[in-house]
Amino acid sequence: MGLARRTVWGRQFWQLSGGYFSPRRSWRPLLTVALILLLTLAGVRLQVLFSNWYNTMYSALQDLNEAGFWLAMWLFAALATVHVVRSLLDYYVQQAFIIHWRSWLNDQLLGRWVDERAYYGTQHLEKGIDNPDQRIQYDVTVFAESSLSLSMGVVDALVSTVAFTLILWGLSGPLALFGTEIPRGMVFLVFAYVLVATVFAIKIGRPLILLNFLNERFNADYRYALVRLREYAESIAFYAGEKVEAALLRHRFAQVISNAWAIVYRSLKFLGFNFTVTQAAVVFPFIIQAQRFFSKQISLGDLMQTAQAFGRLQENLSFFRNAYDNFAAYRATLDRLTGFCTAIDQAARLPHPDIRPDGRHLSLEKLSVSTPAGVTLITDLSLDVSPGQALLIRGPSGSGKTTLLRAIAGLWPWCNGTIRRPDAAMLFLAQKPYLPLGTLREALHYPEPTSPADGTTPVADAETLGAVASANVEDAPKNLDQVLTFGPLHPTIATPSQPTFSDQRAHEVLDLVQLGHLSSRLDEVADWSRILSLGEQQRLAFGRILLARPAVAFLDEATSAMDEGLEDAMYRLIKQRLPDTLLVSVGHRSTLVRHHPVQLNLEGKGAWKISND
Repeated sequence: MGLARRTVWGRQFWQLSGGYFSPRRSWRPLLTVALILLLTLAGVRLQVLFSNWYNTMYSALQDLNEAGFWLAMWLFAALATVHVVRSLLDYYVQQAFIIHWRSWLNDQLLGRWVDERAYYGTQHLEKGIDNPDQRIQYDVTVFAESSLSLSMGVVDALVSTVAFTLILWGLSGPLALFGTEIPRGMVFLVFAYVLVATVFAIKIGRPLILLNFLNERFNADYRYALVRLREYAESIAFYAGEKVEAALLRHRFAQVISNAWAIVYRSLKFLGFNFTVTQAAVVFPFIIQAQRFFSKQISLGDLMQTAQAFGRLQENLSFFRNAYDNFAAYRATLDRLTGFCTAIDQAARLPHPDIRPDGRHLSLEKLSVSTPAGVTLITDLSLDVSPGQALLIRGPSGSGKTTLLRAIAGLWPWCNGTIRRPDAAMLFLAQKPYLPLGTLREALHYPEPTSPADGTTPVADAETLGAVASANVEDAPKNLDQVLTFGPLHPTIATPSQPTFSDQRAHEVLDLVQLGHLSSRLDEVADWSRILSLGEQQRLAFGRILLARPAVAFLDEATSAMDEGLEDAMYRLIKQRLPDTLLVSVGHRSTLVRHHPVQLNLEGKGAWKISND
């Protein structure tokens, strides 16, 4: 707790995982840590026993004691068996602990990112957050694994240092240095040797903290640019923008490579220094103890145990020096995750519009909307729209039409006034509808889940994945993409038949929005945003209205890709099928006027006017 309060990285760690280790939530993580610690200490004890075994075995060889030698072999068998069992148990407990920890931390960060709409709110921050996907997916994994490995490494190093210092203390003799005889001098020598080496290693390796941070950032930026190339492939192809995109990708990749070379050069200095220090330490115990061995003051077993204890002690004391680059990468991961949490907190502190639930009405009372820079878009807007009515919002580009919809939805921070609207049962249709990866049925029902009833997604369990992986080992080197079949939203093995939901209703809706030719493909998994034209996507969105039956539907240029005949048909369809649904549309076409008796005209600079036809 002291480290968590007094050090920066300790506070960062506690900010991320304090809740996981809280006894109020569960004692299981603390008990698991205690078990891992016990297994680590048992490992240290086994190392001490192996050290004593080396002494016994080599002494038996020196004395030509055959019985003692074979007794040492039986002792080794027992120690080795315990060591194997302890190592396997330690591996399982640590991996299980990491998996549970990752799951909890992923759930916490994902919940804050999605449930609190931080994924949208952070766009309004003066300094946004780069690559949140990587921070949730990759950095969480590194954080959990590195936290455990480094912490147990520290414990192992400290406990082993004490244990092997005692062994070396008993084996070492006086050391003459510059005419002065130092009792137990080897012990003091190894501490001084490692301390000086650690100071120099930290100084050499310190730049690796920033370089590792930049490595993650540059790689994530490069991946994001590649994803955008795929996402906007058609637009880029129409523009023939390959040269520009290639130049951008090469520039971002050049940043990755430049930083990679910087890491290589710095690591060469760091590793070169560490290798030199480590190799120089190998012969020290033999040189120092040689005179005592040849004068028969110590046995061969004592000499070998001295070398082994010295090496182990030097390794333990050098843990922080050798693992400095790991600590550097860990610190960079901490900075990225805490920066992610800070951005979420900042987004949560943004102002929120005053939204009050009010049955099925939409009412705005002296609503003023501005840009982040303080430019007024709408001043003191008041209006009331009743169920079954239709409101059309018109105005020149930049007058705040879409921003007004964002304010009503509760997404726009820079507004004042009161918004009264239904607390639920609302649906917003954008100019380009969002179609999730998965089946056409899921796209049609979005944002409502289609299966299972609780909205969760079935996944292949570990046993099934392991069985499939084992069954296909003999197929190597077959392309592994062809071995396992994973649907985008429902990862399964061998793609079992997907559950259906309201088939008759879904077919009827597709027919009504003139997409009946897609009825046979309802359960086909595909990237439908690439398969369907924009006009078809907009008609599919109208199908969502028919299925959801919202109290209020907001349509932002939702028919821009349709011809006037289809537009008229879609609005008539909504009016006939959902006569009590309140429609609020944003659009430029004059053909929309006939479907909206009430028009709100935004005239710019805060001015507005309501007209009735």
